[in-house]
Amino acid sequence: MLTLRNVTKEFGGIRAVDDCSFEVEPGSITGLIGPNGAGKSTLFNIVSGFLRPDSGEVHFEGRRIDGLPPHRIASLGLVRTFQIPRALKGMTVLENLMLVPREQRGERFWNAWLRPQEVLAQEEAARAKAFEVLDFLDLRRLAGEYAGNLSVGQKKLLELARGLMADPKMFLLDEPGAGVNPTLMRRIVEYIEELRRRGTTFLLIEHNMDLVMSACSKVIVMCNGARLAEGPPEAVRSDPQVLEAYLGT
Repeated sequence: MLTLRNVTKEFGGIRAVDDCSFEVEPGSITGLIGPNGAGKSTLFNIVSGFLRPDSGEVHFEGRRIDGLPPHRIASLGLVRTFQIPRALKGMTVLENLMLVPREQRGERFWNAWLRPQEVLAQEEAARAKAFEVLDFLDLRRLAGEYAGNLSVGQKKLLELARGLMADPKMFLLDEPGAGVNPTLMRRIVEYIEELRRRGTTFLLIEHNMDLVMSACSKVIVMCNGARLAEGPPEAVRSDPQVLEAYLGT
């Protein structure tokens, strides 16, 4: 579903991503792990369109996407979350979700006068979908709460909810378990597994090995910008090269 071919990215002579290649299969949950500074977030930024690679290619469902802007990539069904949630703090949880659907007629102010019924119908459809997403993530009780007032864990769930409003075929999750308690982490794993059963593909960056081991069918390890190892979680965890990369010689 997602293919990276010899992707390289440098910043001022520092090679953050070094000739990196791998694939993500449809319907899978794939983990992307590695020490701090390994290049994982830079790679996510390249795949999601926030950065352009210096060389190499990124393909999504057979279509080359490196060089496309983020909103075009998202419109193809490749959606990401961020390690630090980026919700609009001065808007409610429900409003944050209702902003997401694409091509809303209400975004053009003149449609409020020329096509008021169409604008209203789209808005009601977005509201209904938002409540479905909130129910799935057990967040309905927070629909009227300002996003800035949420806990760290609730903001993580809101980040996931906003992604779901974009009807993703594939999710790039940047540390979904960071800063959350073990109970919520288990819930997040359950949500991810349920969405996979419904057909969504996942590539996730994560430092929490419990989450990686319990959720991922394949793990890709990066070190110094390059792919170091790849395979089932148990095999990767016991790989001497991986242990050396994390712990040193």
